[in-house]
Amino acid sequence: MKDIKFIKGIAVLMCTTALTGCIKETFPLGSTTTEEQVQQSPAATKALADGMPASMLYVPMSWVEDESHFCFGYPTEMIFRDMLTGDYYQFGEVGYSHFISWSRNTAMGDGYLKTQYHWNFHYLWWLLGINQVIGAVDPDNATDEQKGYLGAALAFRSLAYLDLARMYEFLPTEFSDGENSDGNNVLNLTVPIVTEKTTPEEASNNPRVTREKMLEFIEGDLNNAEKYIQFQTSTNGNTMPDLACVYGLKARLYMWVEDYAKAKEYARKAIDAASVAPYTKEAALNPKTGYNTASDFMWAMQQNSETDAVQTGIVNWTSWSSNQCTFSYTGPATKLFNGIDKKMYERISDTDWRKLQWIAPAGSPLNDQIQSVVSEAAGPINKYLQPYVSVKFRPAQGNADDSNVGAATAIPVMRVEEMYFIEAEAAEHVSAGAGAALLTSFMQKYRDPNYSFVDQGFGAVEEIVFQKRVELWGEGQTFFDIKRLNMSVTRGYKGTNCVDARSCLNTNGRPAWMNIVMVRTESNNNHALEGMNNPDPTGLYTQWTE
Repeated sequence: MKDIKFIKGIAVLMCTTALTGCIKETFPLGSTTTEEQVQQSPAATKALADGMPASMLYVPMSWVEDESHFCFGYPTEMIFRDMLTGDYYQFGEVGYSHFISWSRNTAMGDGYLKTQYHWNFHYLWWLLGINQVIGAVDPDNATDEQKGYLGAALAFRSLAYLDLARMYEFLPTEFSDGENSDGNNVLNLTVPIVTEKTTPEEASNNPRVTREKMLEFIEGDLNNAEKYIQFQTSTNGNTMPDLACVYGLKARLYMWVEDYAKAKEYARKAIDAASVAPYTKEAALNPKTGYNTASDFMWAMQQNSETDAVQTGIVNWTSWSSNQCTFSYTGPATKLFNGIDKKMYERISDTDWRKLQWIAPAGSPLNDQIQSVVSEAAGPINKYLQPYVSVKFRPAQGNADDSNVGAATAIPVMRVEEMYFIEAEAAEHVSAGAGAALLTSFMQKYRDPNYSFVDQGFGAVEEIVFQKRVELWGEGQTFFDIKRLNMSVTRGYKGTNCVDARSCLNTNGRPAWMNIVMVRTESNNNHALEGMNNPDPTGLYTQWTE
């Protein structure tokens, strides 16, 4: 390891004592543009609207200074959701991990820092700015350009609330049908809705809304987004949503509420409207540009050398996701790695090129086909990686050594491939066999020419979702399907590569930890939430042993 430079200043595993409120509150610097200026000037509207994609990557520097190195915006949410599944492991030197408590199901209650982070990110650091844009544009008096920004803002808000609703909605588990420790039933309750019109008085008594109410709200936003986004003139390199993304959000929305006919309809609309096609093998496996280029995604986040997350060097998506940098939290320097579940990997056909996105076990004929990022100091990075470690997410320009360059990647928010899998699953729910046919067509054309659907005893829906999990591994989407479909998470089994013993937890049906708990500080200020939290899942599961 002498030829690998080690990370400087990395903090070890975060303590899990109750920390809510101990870290200073910080807020993203909003535009100094006034609402009156916005209403009068399209340029001022643009200045405010540009803050929406930027806030997705917001890093609260006071948290970083207090060594909370998991706090880098929407990409944090993607990793945390994957850590709650059985598909995505962190292994090796887990003492470096700031995410491991999620897979261990520890510190998940209302008094913990990470519980606070989810809430703060969505409501304080993201939705606040989105609501400002929506509130500042009067469509009856706006220019076409301003209407385009309004459409984008409504799509952003829909993304935020759809994620929140699916994360916080209480669905039954093996431990509870909905009654919490206060004796209240929270079944199908989501989160409070805060809009540009919500007053401080309303916010102080703002209840969790039902699934039906949230559906109505998001559907209304998306209908208006569809109406106004046609006036948008630029997606700023796919960091702003377009009409295809609005359709894609509708497809996600209708999957959530199991309106499969509409989900199928809008997934197809998204595919037809998208300006991108599914990844090719050559593009996906390129060690310099694979899965880090905005032009390959329907909707992307874009880090650059000036982004605060990149400036930190280590508190960013690339540091935590790529495994192929000498400057990062995950990779050779720390010997902490992100990897795929062994059984999941083994189920992928050797003729499916996506299998080349993980290091194969010794002796596999695939090893010679797996391309490597090359470090100037250390040579090919793959030689330092363990079996099942991901090489899917590459540093920008394949630069493994300079964080200002390598960490300046794009990050997927929505990919067209997801829409193909939504269409297939929805079609299968509507008409048996229809989804399997769509899956076979997609797989043979884009992923594995030798693919044929084989029912492994779980039905076509399970096979479609499995292939979707492979496709979107590491992108924060699998959580939603497991929770929706009441699927079990199984990390403990003979031969498992879940080597962190405390993470080897098995569930009977959807995990209790997928009903995310609201932070206590919110109920302290919003009296409608008193006694209405989700049950704390911490410690409910027994560690698996052979």
